[in-house]
Amino acid sequence: MTPAARTQAAIELLDQIVAAARDAGASADVLIQRGFAARRYAGSKDRRAIRALVYDAIRLCGERPESGRAAMLALAKRDPALAATFDGSPYGPAPIGDELAAEAGIAPAWLLEALAASGVGKDQAAALLDRASLDLRVNTLKASVEQVRAALPEAVPVEGVPAALRLPPDTPVEKSQPWLDGWIEVQDAGSQIVTFAAGAAPGMRVVDLCAGGGGKTLALAAAMDDRGALLATDADRPRLSRLTPRAERAGATIVETRLLDPGRESEPLQDWTGTADVVLIDAPCSGTGTWRRNPEARWRLTSARLDRLVETQARLLDVGAALVKPGGALVHIVCSLLDAEGAGQAEAFLARHRDWAAAPLALPLGTPHGPGMRLTPLSHSTDGFFVAKLVRP
Repeated sequence: MTPAARTQAAIELLDQIVAAARDAGASADVLIQRGFAARRYAGSKDRRAIRALVYDAIRLCGERPESGRAAMLALAKRDPALAATFDGSPYGPAPIGDELAAEAGIAPAWLLEALAASGVGKDQAAALLDRASLDLRVNTLKASVEQVRAALPEAVPVEGVPAALRLPPDTPVEKSQPWLDGWIEVQDAGSQIVTFAAGAAPGMRVVDLCAGGGGKTLALAAAMDDRGALLATDADRPRLSRLTPRAERAGATIVETRLLDPGRESEPLQDWTGTADVVLIDAPCSGTGTWRRNPEARWRLTSARLDRLVETQARLLDVGAALVKPGGALVHIVCSLLDAEGAGQAEAFLARHRDWAAAPLALPLGTPHGPGMRLTPLSHSTDGFFVAKLVRP
């Protein structure tokens, strides 16, 4: 493909991504995969170049742009070589005329205000759009860190996180033998750190209430040395269905899965009422802490959607609290830096449950924030998280 054809392909993909962000459609990654499947003539170098253009444009535009062309024009204003590809050639974009480019920025104005009110300054907010590293969690049920490092010599340790290793972005780790053998899982170091807050240990009864595809579930199983009872639940059938084969590959035999009905989550959990040592809730959230991986997510979020997420989180915390035994703990996690979902949500729970208390956390990385701790890309080189451990008397 010519440079101009690559630019036009990126514009077409961005058009789809902008429309999906507006209409709650598929993610950018999914749309890019579909786009490349429809462009089989694009070689590997073409695909890498097009993907880089798309994500550079997404990261540059804080507000959702009007079109893919407007987004690419914003990028072209900063890159004369890219601007030169708007040459009107048969497979390239039309020449640049008297038209408006999208505005560069970190995020929509209302969201920047919400982050600032949550103590996230401009430098911290800008770092949310840095390119993320590829982090691994060594599955200690099957291998040691030393064995994995011998098999993947380019992997380096993450200080303070015993089972974490870090690789350059885009390393094809899922084709490696350690992956095929179940020695490793792809999991951000921050996700591993906040899971430590559960204090899971062999023999415990543990619930992962919003398990999704099971990244934290498998980390809990490893911390429990595959001994005890570990219940993984979610209301999303397709995501939860991916957990069973992952658990089998990881050698985690204690995992039981249950599908929940949104709004009626308590009904299938009656047998766990008041018996769990720990309930971990990685609640549905805005994902402001994951913009490094999903930068178009900031185009999707609205204040109304944020309000609905906050309501859902509060309900799930109350559902989880009913499962905790006396002396047990509820761990609230969100991959968000907004206080409405993090510190404020934990404080609201403690106001509703006045006999509960926030336990101090001793995590290898993190900054105290409200009744819990916060991780950020700028300060800790992880995704953004808030975690609090709420203890029942």
